[in-house]
Amino acid sequence: MNVKRITPVLLVKEIEPIMPFWVDCLGFIKTIEVPDGNKIAFVTFQKGATEVMYQTYASVEKDAPPSMSAEARKGPTYLYIEVDNFDAVLAAMKDAKIVMPVRTAFYGMKEFAVQDPCGHFITFAQPVAPIQH
Repeated sequence: MNVKRITPVLLVKEIEPIMPFWVDCLGFIKTIEVPDGNKIAFVTFQKGATEVMYQTYASVEKDAPPSMSAEARKGPTYLYIEVDNFDAVLAAMKDAKIVMPVRTAFYGMKEFAVQDPCGHFITFAQPVAPIQH
């Protein structure tokens, strides 16, 4: 068995506040949008082979079995994203809430973390030295 892709689905109260973070700041494109009345219930952002999805709590509660939807509001999620241009990402995050300042970790990654407008934590990292195993 080969795994072809893993895509995180982050659950949020509203999707609209997150759109500029992924599209304007990080340069992703919106590839899927599922409306729910005058709001968005689900969205997918993609950049190259990288993809992230957001879904509203209300949408999960309507769609998923009770055993799953009961857990939906427990977040937040933590994402760890390796990038190839650390300084460009840091500059793009100038208006984001920085929750971990730039540091070089013992495992050879230069990294920093932000909290997205919906409360999820995202760490961006780039190798600065060969990782020692």
